[in-house]
Amino acid sequence: MDFVLNKIHKQLDNHRSLDQHQNDLKRKVMELNGVKEDTDSRINAELQPRKKLKTEVQIWLENVERINVEVQNLNEQIGESITLTRGFHAEDVLKRTREVEELIQQGKFEEGLVVDHPQWIGQVLSTTTLSGESAKACLEEIWQCLTDDEVGKIGVWGMGGVGKTSIMKLINNQLLKETGKFHFVIWITVSKDKSISKLQKDMASKIGISFCGDEDEITRAGMLFETLSRKSRLVMILDDIWEEVSLEKVGIPEPSTGSKLVLTTRSFDVCRKMSCRAIKVKPLVEKESWKLFSEKVGRDILNIPGVEPIAKKIAKRCAGLPLGVITVASCMKGIDDLSEWRNALKELSEHKQSVNGLEDEAFQQLRFSYDRLKDPKLQHCFLSCALYPEDWRIEERDLVQIWIAEGLVEEMDSRQAEFDRGHAIMNKLLSNCLLEVFQGSDNDRSIRMHDLVRDMALHITSAKPRFLVKADMGLREPPKVQEWSEDLEKVSLMWNGELEVLYPLEMSPPKCPMLTTLLLPGCGIKSIPEGFFNHMDGLKILKLSLNPIKSLPNSISNLKNLTALLLAYCDHLEYVPSLSKLRVLKELDLRGTKIKEVPHGMQNLSSLKCLDLKHSIVLEIPNGILSKLSCLQILNVSETLVSGKEVGKLKKLEMVEGRFYDFQDLSMYLQAFHGREEPPKYIIHMGKRPFPAAILTTKGIELGDSNIFNQIMLPRDIEELYAGNCTFCCHANYPLFSRFVLTSLGTFSSLTYFEIREVKNMKKLFSPNCVPLNLQVLKISLCVQLEEIIALDFESDERGMPTMEFSLLKLKKLVLEWLPELKSICNVDAVVVCESLKWIDVRDCPKLKRMPLKLPQLRPFSPLKLRIYVKPKEWWESAEWDDPDAKSLLKRFVNFVIW
Repeated sequence: MDFVLNKIHKQLDNHRSLDQHQNDLKRKVMELNGVKEDTDSRINAELQPRKKLKTEVQIWLENVERINVEVQNLNEQIGESITLTRGFHAEDVLKRTREVEELIQQGKFEEGLVVDHPQWIGQVLSTTTLSGESAKACLEEIWQCLTDDEVGKIGVWGMGGVGKTSIMKLINNQLLKETGKFHFVIWITVSKDKSISKLQKDMASKIGISFCGDEDEITRAGMLFETLSRKSRLVMILDDIWEEVSLEKVGIPEPSTGSKLVLTTRSFDVCRKMSCRAIKVKPLVEKESWKLFSEKVGRDILNIPGVEPIAKKIAKRCAGLPLGVITVASCMKGIDDLSEWRNALKELSEHKQSVNGLEDEAFQQLRFSYDRLKDPKLQHCFLSCALYPEDWRIEERDLVQIWIAEGLVEEMDSRQAEFDRGHAIMNKLLSNCLLEVFQGSDNDRSIRMHDLVRDMALHITSAKPRFLVKADMGLREPPKVQEWSEDLEKVSLMWNGELEVLYPLEMSPPKCPMLTTLLLPGCGIKSIPEGFFNHMDGLKILKLSLNPIKSLPNSISNLKNLTALLLAYCDHLEYVPSLSKLRVLKELDLRGTKIKEVPHGMQNLSSLKCLDLKHSIVLEIPNGILSKLSCLQILNVSETLVSGKEVGKLKKLEMVEGRFYDFQDLSMYLQAFHGREEPPKYIIHMGKRPFPAAILTTKGIELGDSNIFNQIMLPRDIEELYAGNCTFCCHANYPLFSRFVLTSLGTFSSLTYFEIREVKNMKKLFSPNCVPLNLQVLKISLCVQLEEIIALDFESDERGMPTMEFSLLKLKKLVLEWLPELKSICNVDAVVVCESLKWIDVRDCPKLKRMPLKLPQLRPFSPLKLRIYVKPKEWWESAEWDDPDAKSLLKRFVNFVIW
């Protein structure tokens, strides 16, 4: 008897503690789902061609979905239990909590989410059309050597700019098409300044080896050798070798069993020393040069009297180098003044400069193209590209950001206008063939510099303006003291990941009064000497992103000319000194840092245009600061609390992302824009939800962990609305969506994405006159009391005859998950027309018996690509469709989900 009483007492104690355990579990599940949303965003970024999700990531995602369902089922069981038996579920709750905590830890995936897809044997590269018979003959000869088992190593050599790399890119792509010949094709760009260590790291990244960081070169060579030896029928292409490379030291096996090594070089001696079958790429003959020049400059210009004879002499000066012909012809395109043509020939003829390792002819032509830019600002913009590593994929926005901060792009009324001007400058450099668009660039364009063009730029910047560039060279020690000369204007040490020490502590600080730009991202820097910036009064741009530094030296506070302080993802950074003296600072990037409060003196930054605190742990920007930043154009503070009223007063704002205090704050923000344009981009989070939803559009509102009492004012051009973990504090039969109002009359014509999750006390979602007709995505999940999606207040007199059609003609994705009370999508006398629907997901909606979807795009043998996910299988078998043929036609698209 005592045993039974003790057990009852224990269960009563468990009952009393169960509510706390449930709340803990609820918070952990919210945190887990926040991690999942962040993971989904990372997947979108990382899942590129040649990649696939790691198996562990796929399993983790499935486990997250499973645990969500199990927690929901557990909560339902607890809700149905009587007081005496509720306590029996305490252990279940604690068990689920431990599982959720474990999943949160597993979900960090610090080593990335994707791996190389095994069906890919190499990377397709961007190519250009070959010019001249010699190049085509070389291509054929190289291909013959690749098919000849007697030839293991091939050396393609010739002058810089003659087209060696262009030929090998075509070969690379052809090898990928003919998958039966070779199993793997690996392309490595070697270049002049690349060390053995850096070459090993590049090679490791291509074949999927991870170095710990503390191995010596011999150990790394062994790891590479072991992996490469297992790859039969491998083609290794080493592009742009300047001197003999020891394959043994790098870790490259001597070609055997059908494998090949191909290298490109400017030196026949390199081919000879590495025992290669040498194939020379010859320059264009005069006739071919003229043909290429004519194509690039345009026949309309050559038809101008007197131009053609001069143009032929200019083409001849290009010495048969395709790069030079294209670059010079592009400079002269559109010039119809005969005197300019005569002057151009004179300028080109007078260029006698050369640079070590760069042929006279190539240098003359490229320098001519640089000089033809004429505008010093345009020339400086071009030279800034040389600050990046050789063959680097340079993000256009990153480069234009530097141009703007340096003052190379004139100051304008809006940030977008300045980026547009930077884009126009980039187009000029591209049209002059000094830069080229990187393959795969889409909306966010990337560019690259040809290695010869970069050599020319670095030669120019060895004198005036003076640059110090040692980017991505595998440095372990900082530049010597004497290299920090007083006439330096720009320094780039970016992506030397093992540098750690920027400047020796025992040395006096460098004196660089003319230095304007200091780029140090990704250098592994852990600390900077306190007085390092004491003699850099002219510094405008300081970029320290992606360094493990914990604090910045106080000498930064005295950089009165600083316009950009870029510290993104310095994920150990806890201290930034006072910014009160930085009166001309325009851009402050503190994304992903560990600072807990905004830096001291923020209120004095009256010139600040861009403030970025995304992914930081700053909880709040205190009242009174934002209102003083009257020039602010970009405010991206993500999870950080800000005053909507203060944000509304920022008249130059073009983009805002942040968390407002409450609905009244949102209303005050919107009222502040009465009579003037709202920012073209806004993402506003509401409530206390610790992990914000991943808003996919540029105009979105998230309502998280909120109580909805009264009508909520929303922007008139809202594109995305997310409501999660909210309580609808009105009559449950009143449609939730009717609580949302616009700042002006009209419907939600811009709303394309609507997700609602875990909203309580809601039985109806839309009323007939409040259905957003331009929706593209509608996701509803875990709304356990929802009964109707579109709730009609009447029924037709004639049963079976539809009286109303809701035309969601743009709807592409419909997701209904874990809705135990959902009975109908719309009234029995209505249908929803969805002619664009490509994704249907219905899971655990047991009371939903009818699918009133009209799908005019569905036809027998239609090539339509549609995805349907269903759980359980029995629901699919019993569900009724208004279209009698729909079920049979849709059957081929159905996937039955078991978790």
